[in-house]
Amino acid sequence: MKIKLSTYPQLLLLAAFLVVSGCEKLDLIPENTFTDTSYWTSTEKAQTFLNTAYSQLFSSEHFFYNEALSDNAYNGRGDNAGAASIASGTYDASLNRIQNEWNDRYAGIKTCNLFLDNVDRVPEMDEALRERMKAEARFLRAWQHFMLMTWFGDIPLLDSDPSIEEAQNITRTPRSEVLAFVLSEMNAAADVLPTKEEYDEADRGRITAGAALATIARVHLYEGNWQEVVNYTQRLMNGEAGNYTLFSSYPGLFLPQNEYSVEDILSIQYVPELRTWGEFFDMAPLSAGARLNALAPTQELVDSYLTLNGEPIDDPASNYDEDDPYTNRDPRLEATIVYHGYEWEDNSGTHTIYIEPGSDPDNAVDEYAPGSSATPTGYYTRKYFDPTYQSGLSSGLNLMLIRYADVLLMYAEAKMELGEFDQSVWDQTIRPLRERAGFTDALALNYDGSLDQVALRDVIRNERRVELAMEGLRIFDIRRWRIAEEVLNGWAHGARFGPSSTDDGYLRADLRTFDPARHYLWPIPRDERLINDNLGQNPGW
Repeated sequence: MKIKLSTYPQLLLLAAFLVVSGCEKLDLIPENTFTDTSYWTSTEKAQTFLNTAYSQLFSSEHFFYNEALSDNAYNGRGDNAGAASIASGTYDASLNRIQNEWNDRYAGIKTCNLFLDNVDRVPEMDEALRERMKAEARFLRAWQHFMLMTWFGDIPLLDSDPSIEEAQNITRTPRSEVLAFVLSEMNAAADVLPTKEEYDEADRGRITAGAALATIARVHLYEGNWQEVVNYTQRLMNGEAGNYTLFSSYPGLFLPQNEYSVEDILSIQYVPELRTWGEFFDMAPLSAGARLNALAPTQELVDSYLTLNGEPIDDPASNYDEDDPYTNRDPRLEATIVYHGYEWEDNSGTHTIYIEPGSDPDNAVDEYAPGSSATPTGYYTRKYFDPTYQSGLSSGLNLMLIRYADVLLMYAEAKMELGEFDQSVWDQTIRPLRERAGFTDALALNYDGSLDQVALRDVIRNERRVELAMEGLRIFDIRRWRIAEEVLNGWAHGARFGPSSTDDGYLRADLRTFDPARHYLWPIPRDERLINDNLGQNPGW
């Protein structure tokens, strides 16, 4: 929802109080401020409290820097959201990102529990609205539990707000029980929530029935429950929970004038000037206004984009030219990644981005140089750049957590894993994605019925990678596919700007380590276990 200006400062004050006054012990806070009957006196106050739960849904920092946990990107300066430590495999239970993930998720759960515990006190509230708001809170609480179990496995399940004594002695709930709770809560919410068309204009961005169904599909996707993935994605594809389809333009999808498009299912909500994100200050080319580069796409991601005839670049039939690597490629590459010779457009005009060392005829600010503020991989990011940016490239553009393209890709993957993928499934999923991207060659658009399941799995997984690149989802995919030890051990590379004697000239950007014996689950944060030794620890930590 684009929060009304009259209510937004109130939301910020409440959110700040919950975050600042939250302590460890599952983010306990003084509850009398919010449980006293003097607070729960109006619908507006209840709405402000629920808005706080929305603000805790997800952070822009994690949205972007989760890519650097995967083989798609590299955090080359600092340790933003723990990305450098986690990617290198050098982290432990004391890492701030581990603690913050735990704290932030349980702070969101606390907000939802306090809301659900108290909203019935509000007098003269429209009962249909009350039930809808409860459904929103139940969804948000389930979302937070889903994220926690995805990172940590067994976690404390909190379906009500614990006392201080309970929180200090609580134990972890088996992951299977948390999963059952998440699915039950989200299904219950889906039965109550309106479709996006049924919301008023002022409530755009609130959780919808479609968002609930899409998230349930994602939960089942991560669990490998393929038939359930098909069941829930089909409900969305059939229009049962609202009108969703692919937006007409892939690059246009990520521009502010196209917010709330027919593809947007669930987004982190921002408001220009009031609630913004600023990660592009450390992601865009320096000549476009960035101060430095802290998040850079890898060569491995660049190499995953097909050529225009639908072949991977290592196939002789692809017509790939290593000396001219960015032509004849999937148009989503240009919409996502800035490479040497890129024609950068924004509201001030167009200029060429020179990244290869020694290539810039005027100002070498964007050129790769070891140890500089420029990109450490030879690439910058374009997707989600907001041409209407404010100071420091900050933006009020919403960030999509689930979009309809993801629904199609979930459906395609599930049908493939069930052995039910055929021409009709291809024409519903992969073909329209490629057509929207800009492919026109029949070899790229037509279904190849000769592919066995192994080859088809590679095609669908790669399609998911390039379609959703730099949107923070790759790390969850390589974890659920159990291929993290294959793609996160060894060097992450950059462009071909290095000596030919090492890796054929492709820059060695970062040495990765992933230990499958322990890295598939994060450790329970050290400080939590110091407070409550009943929490135990995950294997290998």
